[in-house]
Amino acid sequence: MTTPPAAPASVAWLTVIGIGEDGYAGLSAVARQALDTAQVLFGGARHLALIPERPDQERHAWPSPFELAYTQLLARRGQPVCVLASGDPMLFGIGATLAQRLPPAELRILPAPASVSLAAARLGWALQEVEIIPAHGRPLARVNLHLAPGARLLVLAADASTPRQLAAQLTARGYGPSQLTVLERLGGAHERRLDGTAATWTHPDGAALNLIAVDCRAAPDLLPLSRRAGLPDAAYDHDGQLTKRDVRAVTLAHLAPQPGELLWDVGAGCGSIGIEWLRTDSRCRAIAIEADAGRRARIARNRDALGVPDLVIIAGHAPEALADLEPPDAIFIGGGLTVAGVADRCWAALKPGGRLVANAVTLQSEAALVALRAQISGDLTRISVAHAAPLGRFDGWRTAMPVSLLIAHKAHN
Repeated sequence: MTTPPAAPASVAWLTVIGIGEDGYAGLSAVARQALDTAQVLFGGARHLALIPERPDQERHAWPSPFELAYTQLLARRGQPVCVLASGDPMLFGIGATLAQRLPPAELRILPAPASVSLAAARLGWALQEVEIIPAHGRPLARVNLHLAPGARLLVLAADASTPRQLAAQLTARGYGPSQLTVLERLGGAHERRLDGTAATWTHPDGAALNLIAVDCRAAPDLLPLSRRAGLPDAAYDHDGQLTKRDVRAVTLAHLAPQPGELLWDVGAGCGSIGIEWLRTDSRCRAIAIEADAGRRARIARNRDALGVPDLVIIAGHAPEALADLEPPDAIFIGGGLTVAGVADRCWAALKPGGRLVANAVTLQSEAALVALRAQISGDLTRISVAHAAPLGRFDGWRTAMPVSLLIAHKAHN
């Protein structure tokens, strides 16, 4: 995002003030002074109601759509303006967004204790050991990524129904014994706490402003899922179009995901490669390209069940479906290798320094791998996996079809 030129004023004209449920009384002297001298005040209706009115001060509730707020704020550039935000404005708040749009000299942030800080204090949890998951404006399925025995989560609710929905979701994923604590209106006169387990949660919906603490406990028969590559094949809903576990782990190792990088999963099948790429780091991004509608539906179910609802699903056949996509840092070709133009389009789109991994099982797709290697170089690897299985009264090895991999790195310009 381009930062606009700095305003001529030598001091910050925009002050973002974090405010809690204790309202004006809980603000610092510095925050009060900023409010008392501001010509314009922006905030949500609930926050504005906590601040005493001044006849000479403009007040503006956030517009809809919210994006209009930035235009309104910048139109008052150079005037003393205050923005009200919940708790710490830099924690999933407007402060971080404004810091991307304005030079540091124009912006002053005055945080209050965040709701997660208050929750950790109430529960006696070390905040650095807790996973914070926002559910306001984001899919609740994201919680599934962080489920593990002994994990502690703080979920920022979207509304009053979030605790009930989360309890049902945890139970469906085998974490029904998890201890839930709902903390409503933290830091205010009407603060309230509700406790129970996910499987037995019967509390009616309460305050819209709430946070759910989850002490994760698995059902006795549950096999927890790792964040590392190579989930069990049974973790996926698939129709046979699945990169099997052992090959998947090797494939992901060569794709080598890094934070913030984008993957194209071409011919995604049930989405396993893109899903596990995203599970390695919550900052990773991925696009699954799949022509079959039934398989796209499976990808959508798998991404939510496995906690990565941000996986983008593109309908269409490669190479045509790749035309307008953002250039990737890594590409996996799991299907369509023998289709004219697919490999060429992928290699052309790949960023310098990027990685391409293509898998082949049939003789025809393996021949395409050999031809592609002649064009772009790279390493060819064949993987053969055998599993022990009953053979009469004894056991023998059942060998799966071997898989050939081309691993290629694109040189920097």
